[in-house]
Amino acid sequence: MSNGKVLLGILAGVAAGATMGILFAPDKGSVTRKKISDKGEDYAEELGDKFNEFMAVISNQFESVKSEAIKISENGKVKAVDMLSEVSASLK
Repeated sequence: MSNGKVLLGILAGVAAGATMGILFAPDKGSVTRKKISDKGEDYAEELGDKFNEFMAVISNQFESVKSEAIKISENGKVKAVDMLSEVSASLK
């Protein structure tokens, strides 16, 4: 199971638990709705932060793979030019 799924499951469980706790608390309806709204905003912000962190990691990994692919491509190009030079020299 991936870390992202585990984190999402934990966040969903915490959100559900907090919501149930608030719903069963002996407060007025307006106070309960305000608490739920505030918690929802907090969770949405936290989830957004986690998503941004995840995207930063993915972006860094992509850039790393991209630079490695460029290096491999350049090395392949140099080898191809060297081989063509050898073939050309051997034909003379």
